Amino acid sequence: MQDFLQVTGIVLKSIPVGEYDRAVTILTVEKGKISAFARNARKQNNRFMAAVSPFCFGKFRLYAGRNSYTMADADIANYFEELRGDLEGACYGMYFLEVADYYTRENNDEAEMLKLLYQSLRALLHKKLDDRLVRAVYECKAMAVNGEFPGVPGGKELSKSAAYTLEFITYTAVEKIYTFTVKESVLLELEEVAAEYRERIWGHRFKSLEMLESL
Repeated sequence: MQDFLQVTGIVLKSIPVGEYDRAVTILTVEKGKISAFARNARKQNNRFMAAVSPFCFGKFRLYAGRNSYTMADADIANYFEELRGDLEGACYGMYFLEVADYYTRENNDEAEMLKLLYQSLRALLHKKLDDRLVRAVYECKAMAVNGEFPGVPGGKELSKSAAYTLEFITYTAVEKIYTFTVKESVLLELEEVAAEYRERIWGHRFKSLEMLESL
């Protein structure tokens, strides 16, 4: 009898394989980042066609093969369709997915990173939140979740509001970090700090970031 594994997660990326299949990367609560094949997902009217697209959040039923999982079923709770329909929002979202893919590992406890990713994608849909602010918060909080955020930079002149905001991002629960807005001057300071730490700590070339910054 086939043993199945049910996981809850978000599809980070989906790559065509062969004539009809897709290889998907899913960030999950239970197993961290995992790879799975969706057989015939590129066939017209296949039940996996929409379920294995990036941004899809839900429950996935898998069975284990020799080197990876194969998808048996998917129950998608949120497709983030509104995000897909907005070019700039989709570019921000793809960048967030790429950062999550960069940071996470298989069989690690990635529950906080998954929670941060989901809340950040939802924040991109919030009309009162500037996407630039969401990005700066996501970058700093992703570093904090993974134990790499240095905190308020020493020797750097920051306004009290910017310093307080960085402390808030660092120590506030993920569920509550998108509950504020800032003035443009403070946002510029946050973006500067995030860019400095991104270069120093990550030092990684994100293809989606290049696309985002070209808009």
